[in-house]
Amino acid sequence: MPSEIERLLTLPAVPDLHDAALLERLRRAIDGKTKPLGALGDVEALMLRLGLILGSETPQLHAPQLVVYAADHGIAAQGVSPYPTDVTWQMVNNFLAGGAAASVLARQHGLALTVVDCGVRHDFAADSGVLMRKVAPGTADCTQGPAMSAAQCAEAINNGMELVRALPGNALLLGEMGIGNTSAAALLLARLSGADIAECTGAGSGLDAAGIARKTALLRRALEVNAAARAPLAALAALGGLEIATMCGSVLQAAAERRVIVVDGFITSAAVLVASRVAPHVLQRCIFAHCGSERAHALMLALMGAQPLLRLGLRLGEGSGAALAWPLLQSACALLRDMASFESAGVSNR
Repeated sequence: MPSEIERLLTLPAVPDLHDAALLERLRRAIDGKTKPLGALGDVEALMLRLGLILGSETPQLHAPQLVVYAADHGIAAQGVSPYPTDVTWQMVNNFLAGGAAASVLARQHGLALTVVDCGVRHDFAADSGVLMRKVAPGTADCTQGPAMSAAQCAEAINNGMELVRALPGNALLLGEMGIGNTSAAALLLARLSGADIAECTGAGSGLDAAGIARKTALLRRALEVNAAARAPLAALAALGGLEIATMCGSVLQAAAERRVIVVDGFITSAAVLVASRVAPHVLQRCIFAHCGSERAHALMLALMGAQPLLRLGLRLGEGSGAALAWPLLQSACALLRDMASFESAGVSNR
């Protein structure tokens, strides 16, 4: 039976990508390249995944879009982050000015950068360059009740779907910004996995041991207050953030359009986790860029059966890990397209 949020939405279909004939052709093509079998290691798995997502033995990535979803969180007022909430809007301005890590990496790798106000507690100028999709000036404090109403959550998801429909290209790189959003991600992981919140709660942007203990206690209270919110989208509304909900909509739409979805860190993975509980075949379209140092990121990736490309101890967010991994995707496509086979190169196979 559809939930209240689902009744407010028309969600896109995300069909199974399984294509036995294409899979066999891709495996033969990869194994037939001028190299020993399996010599390119995990890059061969990436070549296979990209070929399957894009439905081609000669895949091409074009007009890649790095989207940074920004919003504030009511729970931040409880001190779950060592940074003040003003950092959210200040960092949005930093993205637009080109000074953030994600901005630098987007320039370096030719990624189109879009910064979306999903629910920042600040009014940006009309000519600021921010894409305005503000549902509310931040969520409510989820230790006191639901973070969002069903209508707000549905609006954010719909915004995310519409946003992707308007973007060119066949690759979406996920980024985010929001003081307090590791709390929302931890809450969603705990609720959807059944893990204890202590296993899901980490330092975020730099809490010490005492701060983590206090944060854990607050998140436990939020789970108790919202105990009835069990279904994926109900949990998203009760515990999540407006940027996570908007991202969730974007992931569903990108998956329906058979775009490559490059997942960054803990918070973007939480959006994918929710989306995958709504439409499990979303995960077939996802490339997980890295496993970060946030305590529960590895747990979240394992829950989705994800194999991250990089392990660099990142915990910045913003889409920085997705941008760092991007050249690997480009290389995998180039190898699949352009590397000679034993037959075409006149090289003896074993």
